[in-house]
Amino acid sequence: MESRIFDFSVIWNVIPRLLEYLDVTLAVCFFSVLFGSLWGILLAWAKLGKNPILSVLATGYIYIMRCTPAIVLLFLVFYGLPQLISVLFHYDINGFHRAIFAIITFVLLFGAYMAEVFRAAYSAVSHGQYEAAITVGLSPFKAVLLIMLPQAVVIALPNFANSTTNLLKDSALAYTIGLIDLIGAGNLIIAQNYGAYGVEIYTACILIYWVIVFLLERLFMYVENKLNKDRSLAETPNSQKSPWLTRFWIRKREA
Repeated sequence: MESRIFDFSVIWNVIPRLLEYLDVTLAVCFFSVLFGSLWGILLAWAKLGKNPILSVLATGYIYIMRCTPAIVLLFLVFYGLPQLISVLFHYDINGFHRAIFAIITFVLLFGAYMAEVFRAAYSAVSHGQYEAAITVGLSPFKAVLLIMLPQAVVIALPNFANSTTNLLKDSALAYTIGLIDLIGAGNLIIAQNYGAYGVEIYTACILIYWVIVFLLERLFMYVENKLNKDRSLAETPNSQKSPWLTRFWIRKREA
């Protein structure tokens, strides 16, 4: 039996049809990153906090989530969460959009990874800067918000970018629960062609993901360079004795 030759024209013809569902993929990624980051901040706070119970619970959660394959958790959320909600609250969520189950799954996973990223970044900032901010009159909350967090963001940004890119690729698994996103649309097109042109269609999906990842990397690189540049301009030769953010808020208070 003669094998069919790879048809490049199929790739360019199918890309516009795939792009019609790109908004679903980007929406799942965006909300997963947004809520996952907030969840990660709470987990990092609990792990770094003085409450031993919260610290142990956060550490255990992070360990379990980081050891759980994304597709396994996706199936657990999609098939198990409706049953749990039904038993506890007698409410049926089976009719919810499949994107909601995908977002819940990736929030749980992304939050665990972000907790470690934020914890490491916060720990990397000298605690002396916090004490210096308290000394000049800032409240503990403002000292963390205005002095510690901005510097921690700069440190965490590269790992945050990598985790966001990985989440974008992992979100392709959402088609396994019936979500019609980029990959789900590709599978539908293959089915409509009775299994033909599968290689070409998946190649088109790869090209789209390559472009998205490239744009994300450029965006994060720009933000990182901008933050590093602003930080360098704000620093002075005496920065080791008086952190630049602390000096900034001192000058602002004096003004």
